[in-house]
Amino acid sequence: MNQAENNILHVIGRSEELFTKDIHKNVSSINSIIEGSSFLVIGGAGSIGKAVTKEIFKRNPAKLHVVDISENNLVELVRELRSSIGYIDGDFKTFAVDCGSLSFERLVNDEAPYDYVLNLSALKHVRSEKDPYTLMRMIDVNVVNTIKTLGLARQAGAKKYFCVSTDKAANPANLMGATKRIMEKFMIRESATIDISMARFANVAFSDGSLPHGFNRRMELRQPISAPRDVRRYFVTPKESGELCLLSALLGENRDVFFPKLVEELRLTTFSEIAQKFLLQRGYTASVYDSEEEARKAVEYDSHKGCWPCYFFDSDTSGEKDFEEFFTALEVLDLNRFEGVGVIKNELQFNNEELDQFSAELARLKNSATWKKGAFVDLIGSLVPNLQHRETGKSLEERM
Repeated sequence: MNQAENNILHVIGRSEELFTKDIHKNVSSINSIIEGSSFLVIGGAGSIGKAVTKEIFKRNPAKLHVVDISENNLVELVRELRSSIGYIDGDFKTFAVDCGSLSFERLVNDEAPYDYVLNLSALKHVRSEKDPYTLMRMIDVNVVNTIKTLGLARQAGAKKYFCVSTDKAANPANLMGATKRIMEKFMIRESATIDISMARFANVAFSDGSLPHGFNRRMELRQPISAPRDVRRYFVTPKESGELCLLSALLGENRDVFFPKLVEELRLTTFSEIAQKFLLQRGYTASVYDSEEEARKAVEYDSHKGCWPCYFFDSDTSGEKDFEEFFTALEVLDLNRFEGVGVIKNELQFNNEELDQFSAELARLKNSATWKKGAFVDLIGSLVPNLQHRETGKSLEERM
């Protein structure tokens, strides 16, 4: 474990990594599979995708191709790999391509075959469900593109397709989690013709766009830190997210969904607690203010006396869930195979008519003259009847 990873563990209140024993126990099988296989990683330059890519790259795969919509993130991925691990004997390439595009179809056609296709692309923020336009993109990325890339993986001769889900797919309270639950339903249907595995996991600490990641940026720009004090979440490190995905992709059986076991080390933590530990790690103590305006005005004064202004508040935005869970009471679990990983076991059971109706209604909405958020909410609810979406009239964009 390097110092950066150790620092993240300390901030989220842990000293031990969750999946080390499982990785070590299965290291021979994992290394053997990777050394003899070809991989296509979609969304491979984001926080989780990069962690997965690094896990594969350092084990010398026969072929590793990485696709991501962000050209800049791909550049940084290559620089990080070259500056740490170096080079591999296999074929390593990156492509700045949208996985929903014609360019991606041509890429897969020309560069195949691939043994394993791992899809880490996702719209993961609750804020993306605030209007019908970003909500439509969320459905496209989380559901439609997943189905499309799986079809291309099948054509490319892949023996396994992996895609990332979320803990928020278990009894979803927001539309983001519900779109991932819908994705899982479609994946179960597709598993009749290709082996599929998935992973649900907690918040990835300091991943791109996350609130803890923003703490770094706020300090760089000499701005106050803002965080909810009543929202408690489970956190994994970026490295742990990569390891969980790798275990599921390589060792998961068809239709398995991997998740972190609720072991003692995986404790619920508030964002305000993380903010205070983050500041202490950088030599500051949190100076808590009662309003955003007071915190904004205090940066220069506080920073000169070893403090940093913070605004901690009670959450009141749409889509927040009071607690986190990785599985539901109706799902069948295997808690014995791994030390730190639980597995949801799924049967080949699906409602073909409901899935087809969803696809047809989505196509109709796309072609309609006017988009209303309510229509998309109703569509999502048609496949996730237990959706407990809470609309408060406030979004995260109304917060610092």
